[in-house]
Amino acid sequence: MRKRNLFILPVLSCLLALPASADWQYSGVYVGDGWYEDDGSRFVLSVRGGASMGFGSIKNKVGGLATDLYRGPNGEIQTVGYCEQNDCSDWEYAGFVEWSDLPSDKDLDSFSFAAGASVGWIMPNQPQWRFEAGWDHISKSDYNASPMFSGDATIQGGALSGATLSLESGSVNSEITTDVISIMAFYDFYSGLQKPLAAAIPYVGFGLGYADTKTVLNLSDPYGDISYQGELAQYGEVVDGAIEFYKSEYSTSNVAGLLALGVSYGVTETMFFDFGARLMYIPRVKWELSNEDGSKHREFFDAENLIYANIMLGLRFEF
Repeated sequence: MRKRNLFILPVLSCLLALPASADWQYSGVYVGDGWYEDDGSRFVLSVRGGASMGFGSIKNKVGGLATDLYRGPNGEIQTVGYCEQNDCSDWEYAGFVEWSDLPSDKDLDSFSFAAGASVGWIMPNQPQWRFEAGWDHISKSDYNASPMFSGDATIQGGALSGATLSLESGSVNSEITTDVISIMAFYDFYSGLQKPLAAAIPYVGFGLGYADTKTVLNLSDPYGDISYQGELAQYGEVVDGAIEFYKSEYSTSNVAGLLALGVSYGVTETMFFDFGARLMYIPRVKWELSNEDGSKHREFFDAENLIYANIMLGLRFEF
């Protein structure tokens, strides 16, 4: 038993000596006699959360869809959907309109919540610069519009060819969720190799990312036009001649641009409060109809030049 204890003692001595001689807990270069020269480099870990506002221009992407119009005995104009439900046998064919001519009735203007986390590194001998790889999640927000499209369309063919008619089309209830993986460079405005404590330190940041945006689309037809388009029958169930559209999901991938502005406040040498804004630019996000099993899709509308403005509070650790 004593021999066993004697064998363990040298092993324990080596284990204790390793941390004593290691220099991983110091940032910089070992000079000698227990002194280290700090070059300002640090490992960075941060978490954040806050509110997000999204803005985008909604564009009609229905493509070559057209619907027939009929003029009644009293001069009223109705779509083919109305005539499917009523007797229009003595009505006059007025012509047809292209639904792609109608602009969207409402742009994207949403509010949701955002959260994120980053890891990175502060540059040695230039500690004002830090580089971070991050993830940001913008939670689900709604885009609802009824009518979806609204405006003036030119009638083609038929008795009213060339006339202009004010029309409304479609109603949507939809959702949008976005995740962004990014690489960013930040510059902290201070002098020296060590950040000051109990002082506001402004910063700016910029970078690029990969954005994955999921959209969910529920389309209905209160105006009696879209649900009678035969080429859309595969994207819903036909009931009494009208299409009841399936709930559709689609994911859009983009390269995103990011810009950050903010201020940090040092509580200790390793912990900083961070309050700032992150702007994320995404070129285009699609809403598409899908068939029952999601194997086929057809673009219906999209949001172009989508911008997220995230106001966030976080904690950053530098060690």
